Amino acid sequence: MNDPHTSSAPALRRLLDLLASGAATEDFADVLAEARRRGAPEAVLSEIDGATWQALRVHRTLRQHRRREAELTALFDTAGDLAASRELDTVLQAIVRRARMLLGTDTAYLTLPDEAAGDTYMRVTDGSVSVLFQTLRLSLGDGLGGLVAQTARPYATPDYRTDERFHHTGTIDAGVLDEGLVAIIGVPLLLGGRVIGVLFAADRSPRAFSPDEVALLCTLAAHAAIALDTAKSLAGTRAALAELNSANALIRAHSAAVQRAEQGHDRLTDLVLRGAEVPDVAAEVAVLLGGGIVVLDTGGEPLAGRAAPAEGLAEAVAASRAEGRSVRHRDTWVCAVLAGQEPLGALVLLGRPDLDDADRRLFERAGVVTALLLLLRRSVAETENRVRGELLADLLTAPDRDPAGLTARGRRLGVDLGRPHLVLVAEPAGGAVAPNATNAANAATERGRLAGAAGRYLFGSRGISAEHGESVVLLVPDDGSAGGTQRAAEQAAERLARLAGFPVTVGAGRAAAGPVALAASYAEGLRCVRALRVLGRAGDGACARTLGFLGVLLGDGHDVHGFVGEVLGPLLDYDARRGTELVRTLRAYFDCGGSLTRAKDELHVHVNTVVQRLDRVEVLLGRDWNHPERSLELQLALRLQLLAGA
Repeated sequence: MNDPHTSSAPALRRLLDLLASGAATEDFADVLAEARRRGAPEAVLSEIDGATWQALRVHRTLRQHRRREAELTALFDTAGDLAASRELDTVLQAIVRRARMLLGTDTAYLTLPDEAAGDTYMRVTDGSVSVLFQTLRLSLGDGLGGLVAQTARPYATPDYRTDERFHHTGTIDAGVLDEGLVAIIGVPLLLGGRVIGVLFAADRSPRAFSPDEVALLCTLAAHAAIALDTAKSLAGTRAALAELNSANALIRAHSAAVQRAEQGHDRLTDLVLRGAEVPDVAAEVAVLLGGGIVVLDTGGEPLAGRAAPAEGLAEAVAASRAEGRSVRHRDTWVCAVLAGQEPLGALVLLGRPDLDDADRRLFERAGVVTALLLLLRRSVAETENRVRGELLADLLTAPDRDPAGLTARGRRLGVDLGRPHLVLVAEPAGGAVAPNATNAANAATERGRLAGAAGRYLFGSRGISAEHGESVVLLVPDDGSAGGTQRAAEQAAERLARLAGFPVTVGAGRAAAGPVALAASYAEGLRCVRALRVLGRAGDGACARTLGFLGVLLGDGHDVHGFVGEVLGPLLDYDARRGTELVRTLRAYFDCGGSLTRAKDELHVHVNTVVQRLDRVEVLLGRDWNHPERSLELQLALRLQLLAGA
């Protein structure tokens, strides 16, 4: 049996155990030292020394194989990431992390050029702790990265701060110092011989990088270049697909628009042939275009649809007329409705701020159809108005000759004289002039223009108009609303002035029904016009009631109660609801010449009570109740109320 002190077998088994366990290099030297301590012969020590050297060679080879295996695994994983088409940032982050892991460095990072800024920037970092370093931007040609980018070759430095092979800058050196980096290696990302970035690995202590490490980092850089190129290609492909999809969508939309335009043309044509009216066409166009349609006459009043935004609308209509097509006005579209060069009105499209060419042509075609319908309606209306005008003239000339016959004629013409109507008397506001041939001709011309304006004003309504004497008389249905007579007179004066091109004075008689009552209402309206002229209010519109006490004198019925209610109504209602004496207090105040002291004696109350009641009067009647003109009306109303025993 071999003596363990004189045999090398135990030492050899120990070396094999160390190889199998992957022990550190210094553990192999301990085997020879242990044999010496045991007093092994020189021959055995020599054998153990040779075996240790061989074991170290095997250990080094195994370590290289393990490193290569790890490198290959990392490269395969990176290739898998690329094949899986993962997000670019994720792939680049994985490459940088694997570079740091395989080379065993403290940090790794990747820089890319910024073509817009003309420099390079940190795209990905791993192991960095310095915010200054992570946000570092390098000018082209500066630092180790600039040298790599210029030469398209790898460069490594064991000590960056003392290496003079590349251009140092204060900004780069400050970032490197803040990160504490010393040894740095950088390799180019090459794509078709062009450098598209630089991959770095760095340590915070001096270190020499081996050729194997340089080669490994170059392989990872090649993978990063492939990832960048793939991302660029995918982006280009996506952009091309997006363009193709947009083009396809545009073609489909254009085809649908053309088809919709054809259908719209057919539907509008069918409407016209079936005798549709302007509102029917407007409703159909609104459905076709998916928006709201408003049809306006030449005065800007709606013939169909709700009211359109008025600000700047006249300018938009003028622009459409000048250009001969629809124009955009803020969030609406406007198309002038023309018969040749004669304006008939306008179409306004709401809710469609953007119109394609097909929809715009459909909108303009609707304007042409609307012009045809308006021309047809105007021709029919002019014919009907002449016949109705004869009825109105007979009604005002001899209403009591054949009231039943006049009523029957009215029904045949679509005018029910048995229902309440308002009689509006309109005259040019130029006033009376000396009677001579020239002035008579001018007056006749103005009256003719006013008659035409009245016809356009009543166009589309159930009213009728006619010239009678020196005036133009309009007969319109009464809507029965409060203040309707005054409002009708004011609106007529304003609209007729715009349509005729000169100021027009309008007087309104009270609402009446039946030929005789309507003739009396005309006489009241005529007196109201003359009163407006005497008062210097030519160009205004008013009814007898709103002229105050003058209206009481002018009106045929001398409507005392109506006047009193108009002037004192708020006080009468307040007294009736609260049991107060505001009317009595106001009468005492006026009877005492505006003296609070005398009024409180008259009323047998404290002066503060009089003041409080008059404050309430001011709240109900307005702050101008004690002004001369208003005071006169109030005193007259109080006197009429007292005399009438109200």
